[in-house]
Amino acid sequence: MAVRRLNPITPGQRFRVANAFAEITASKPEKSLLVPIKKSGGRNNQGRMTMRYIGGGHKRRYRIIDFKRNNFGVVGEVVSVEYDPNRSAFISLIQFGDEKRYILAPNGIKVGQKIEQGPGSSPEIGNALPLSEIPLGSLIHNIELQPGQGGKICRSAGSYAQLMAREGKYAAIKLPSGEARLILASCIATIGSVSNSEHSQERKGKAGRSRWLGIRPRTRATAMNPVDHPMGGGEGRNKGGQPRSRNLIYSQGQKTRAPKKGSSKFIIEKRKSKRNK
Repeated sequence: MAVRRLNPITPGQRFRVANAFAEITASKPEKSLLVPIKKSGGRNNQGRMTMRYIGGGHKRRYRIIDFKRNNFGVVGEVVSVEYDPNRSAFISLIQFGDEKRYILAPNGIKVGQKIEQGPGSSPEIGNALPLSEIPLGSLIHNIELQPGQGGKICRSAGSYAQLMAREGKYAAIKLPSGEARLILASCIATIGSVSNSEHSQERKGKAGRSRWLGIRPRTRATAMNPVDHPMGGGEGRNKGGQPRSRNLIYSQGQKTRAPKKGSSKFIIEKRKSKRNK
């Protein structure tokens, strides 16, 4: 069982659904792969708040993740599966000879398993190889958009894409959003889906857990005054009209993809709209 309900001995635990961390095998991270995180509290270098509802939170250290998987030809071994406070997925510590690296842990990875990357690798769980060598229909994650750039797509918990077809120098993949797009077949991707697939079933249970994550309370636009937001004010309780930002940018019906950027020509099928579900 990946998630568990707690015995409600306090009000904050009554609705909490917590992660069971059944896949975790180590409690302490690798010190050589840790770097400090400096918190800004949503403020820029002049001390002015540019992002609202950010601040506080528990102290964390960043784990250096190998998204590029570029040490070709070196066989590694899985040392541990660990929790990462900076992302929803779990991470795996891999020993490559004298070098250690963190990678995103795929579903089903085991301690002691051999890990390969690069051209010529076998298409097994956790191995990274070019799209040109991955069997059609395979589930993949941590996918590059440009060769050598490092994985950019499908990195969150439980996410995966599917390799649908290959034509010429391009490969067609189906993304979690329902969008189908072309990517250069020389780009690297990792076999399997990302771990911690039941992350979406977790429930914080209380407001304090959000504060531990550095999330401060958000004020509804309709609760503001007209001087603070276009949707504020009115006699009594009002809906605020058409949803829009404080800069009068409407949040519904607007096209969000920038035109003439060159990315749209690689899209075979547009993503599914939430309104049609």
